Amino acid sequence: MAAEDDVPLDDKAKRMRDLLSSFYAPDPSTNNAPSNPGTLDAINTTSFDADQYMNLLIQKSNLEALLQRHVEMAAEIKNIDTDLQMLVYENYSKFISATDAIKRMKSNIVGMETNMDQLLDKIISVQSKSDGVNTSLFEKRENIEKLHRTRNLLRKVQFIYDLPTRLGKCIESEAYADAVKFYTGAMPIFKAYGDSSFQDCKQASEEAIAIIVKNLQGKLFSDSESIQARAEAAVLLKQLNFPLDSLQLKLLEKLEQSLGDLQLKTDDIENASIESNDPKQGKVSDSIHITAHEGSVRGFAEAISAYRIIFPDSKGQLIKLAQDFVVKHFETIEQCVKGRISCASLLGVLRTIWTDVLLMDEVLSEAVLPGFSLEAAKIALKQHIASTFNYLLHDISDALLRVNFSSKEAAEENPLQVALEASKKAVLQGSLDVLLDFHQLLDDDLGLLVQLRDFISDWVQEGFQDFFRALYDCFFLLSGRKSSSGQDQGLTKGTHGEKVIVGLVLVLAQLSVFIEQTAIPRITEEIAVSFSGGGVRGYENGPAFVPGVLCRIFRSAGEILLHHYINMRTQRVSTLLRKRFTTPNWVKHKEPREVHMFVDLFFQELKETTSEVKQILPQGLMRKHRRSDSNGSTASSRSNQLREDKMTRSNTQRARSQLLETHLAKLFKQKVEIFTKIENTQESVVTTTVKLCLKSLQEFVRLQTLNRSGFQQIQLDIQFLRTPLKETVEDEAAVDFLLDEVIVAASERCLDPIPLEPPILDRLIQAKLAKWKEQNPITP
Repeated sequence: MAAEDDVPLDDKAKRMRDLLSSFYAPDPSTNNAPSNPGTLDAINTTSFDADQYMNLLIQKSNLEALLQRHVEMAAEIKNIDTDLQMLVYENYSKFISATDAIKRMKSNIVGMETNMDQLLDKIISVQSKSDGVNTSLFEKRENIEKLHRTRNLLRKVQFIYDLPTRLGKCIESEAYADAVKFYTGAMPIFKAYGDSSFQDCKQASEEAIAIIVKNLQGKLFSDSESIQARAEAAVLLKQLNFPLDSLQLKLLEKLEQSLGDLQLKTDDIENASIESNDPKQGKVSDSIHITAHEGSVRGFAEAISAYRIIFPDSKGQLIKLAQDFVVKHFETIEQCVKGRISCASLLGVLRTIWTDVLLMDEVLSEAVLPGFSLEAAKIALKQHIASTFNYLLHDISDALLRVNFSSKEAAEENPLQVALEASKKAVLQGSLDVLLDFHQLLDDDLGLLVQLRDFISDWVQEGFQDFFRALYDCFFLLSGRKSSSGQDQGLTKGTHGEKVIVGLVLVLAQLSVFIEQTAIPRITEEIAVSFSGGGVRGYENGPAFVPGVLCRIFRSAGEILLHHYINMRTQRVSTLLRKRFTTPNWVKHKEPREVHMFVDLFFQELKETTSEVKQILPQGLMRKHRRSDSNGSTASSRSNQLREDKMTRSNTQRARSQLLETHLAKLFKQKVEIFTKIENTQESVVTTTVKLCLKSLQEFVRLQTLNRSGFQQIQLDIQFLRTPLKETVEDEAAVDFLLDEVIVAASERCLDPIPLEPPILDRLIQAKLAKWKEQNPITP
C-alpha cells in the first residue's frame, strides 16, 4: 500500500487492499515501495524484520501499550485468516465453473468432424451433376443465344427501316417528344452504317427531323403557345443538338418583350385612383385587373424557371432581368406620386408589386428581390409623402389666393375673412386628412410595409416639420418680404396687385397665430397617437418633429407679418404725404379756404385699414387713453392755455414769444409713450397705423419752409383730423400729442407763424363737415 492516500481508509479496508494486491501481483517487485524498516509500518512490507520490529516496539511502547498491541495483532491475524479463506473459496468456485464449461465444449466437438465430412461429400456430388447438365445443354444454349441476338438485330433493322414512317406519324400527331426519342435512339446505327446499308433511311429520317426542328422552333417562338409547351420544345431542340446560342438570345428577347407587357402603366394607376372613389366599381375592376396581372406574372415566372433549366449558365442574365422588372415597377410609381395619388391607390399598387416580387422570388431567389424591393419602396414612399405635403402647401396657397379682393361685391362679402377661414380649414383639416391617409400605410399588413413602419413614422414627422417650414417661407413669399425663386413661383401665382397683398398680409399674420395656437398642438396630438414609432433617424439627428420650434417661428411670423401690414399701410399714406408736401410751393402758399384733399385720402386709407382689421382681428378691450388720464396731463393743459393765448395774439412778436413758450413747456412735459407693443387686436393695429402716419406727417412738415398761409393750412388740416382720429384710436393721449407735435413742427418751420383766428378755423371745419355729410350720411 502507498503510505499516502487522497481518501483516508480504516485499517481493515487498508489491510484487505494490501492482501488482494499481494495475492494477484505477478511480480513482487510491482508491490509498493517498502517503508522505512525503522518504523512500525514496516510490518506490511516484504522486507519485514521481526526482531527489529520487536525491539523498536519495546523501545517506543510501555507495558500497557504492548498488551494493547498484542490484542490488536491477534484480532488482525484472525481477520486475515478469515479473508484468505474467503478468497480461496471464491476462486475455487470459479475454477470449478471453468472446468465444467471446458468438459461441455469437449463433448460437443466430438461428432463435428464426421458431420463435416458428410457435408463435403454431398457438395462434391452436386457439383459433378451440375457439370454434367451444363455439358449436355451447352450446344443448345449457344444456339439460343445466337438466335436471340439475331432476333434483336432484326428488330433494330426493322426499327431503322420503319423510322421515317414513325417520324411522319409523330409529325402528324405532333408527338415531337416521341419523334426525338426514336431518332436519338437510332443515331448510333446511323453513325455506324448510315453511309452504306441504311443511307436511304438516314436521309429520310433527317428530312423528317428537319421538319420537326422547324416545327419546334415555330412552337418555341409562338406567343400563342403556353410557357410549358415552349419550354418542352426548347428541351427537345437541345436533345437534337440544335445550336443553343442564338436560341438563348431569342428566348431572352422574348422574355424582355413579355416583361414590357407586364409593366404597370401610369394610366392604370391613375384609373385605379379614380375608381377608388367608387367603392363597388373600384373593388370589382381592381379584382379583375389584379387576377389577370397575377396570372401573367405567374406565367412569366414559370418561363424564367424553364429558361433557367434549359440554360443553367443564364443565372446572371435572369437576375438582371428580374431586378429590371422591379425597378420599372417602382419607376412607374415614382412617376405617379409626382402627381396627386391617394394612399389607398398606392397601397393597391404596392400590394400588386409585392405579389409579383414573391412570385419571382420563388423561382429566382438568388436575385434577392424582397430586399431589392424594400430599398426601392423606401424611395417611392418617401417621395410620395413629400409630394403629398407639397400638394397640401399648394392647397393652402390656393385657398389664400382664390378669393377675389378687388370687386365691390367681394368687398361686401368680407373677402379677407373668407380667405382666412378657407386657409384655416386647408391647414388644419388638410393636415388631419393627410395624417389619416398616411395612417393606412401603417395599418396595412403588407409584408413590405410592415418592415417600413418605423421609417414611415419618421418620414411623416419629418414631412410635417419641413412642411411647416416651407409654409413659413410661403407666407413671406406671399407677403412680398421675400423674393420668389423658380420653384416657388407656383405658390405666388395668382396675386392681383399691391392691394391684394396688403390685405393678404393681415390674413397671413392671423393665420400664423392660428397655426401656432391651434393647428400645431392638434397635429402634435395626432402624431403622438398614430405615429409615435420611428427612431431610425438616430439620436445624433435629433427628433423628426419638434413642435416647440415650429410654434416659435410661427409666433415670430405672426408678429413680423403684422408689423409688415402696418408698415405697408403706413407707406401708402406716406406716399400721399410725399405728394402733398412736395407738390406746392409752401413759401408762396395761398390763404387756406378749405381743408385739403389729402385729408379725404388719408381717411379713405384709414377706412380700408379699419375694414380689413375688423374682418380678421378680434376686438380688444376698449380702454381709451384720454388726455386727462395720460402722463402728460399737466403739459397738455399748459399746451391748451398756450394755444388759446396764441389764438388771441395778432402780431408776429407775440407769435414768436408763443413759440418760445412752447419750447419751454416741452421741457416740463412728462414723456408720453407713443409706440407701445402691438397687440393682435383691431384697436392696437389701427392706433399704431395712425401713430406712424402722424409721425410721417411730422417729418414731412419738418422738411419744408412755410409762409404764414402754409402754416395756417397745416393748422386747419390738423385741427380737422383731431376729432375723427380720437374717435378711431384707443390711445387718444398719444394721438393728441403727435398732432400737437405736427403744429409745433410747422410753427418752427414757418417764416411768420401767425395762426388762424378761432372763428375762421371753426367756420372752415364746419364747412368741411357739411360737405362730408352730403357725400356720406355717416359722419366720420
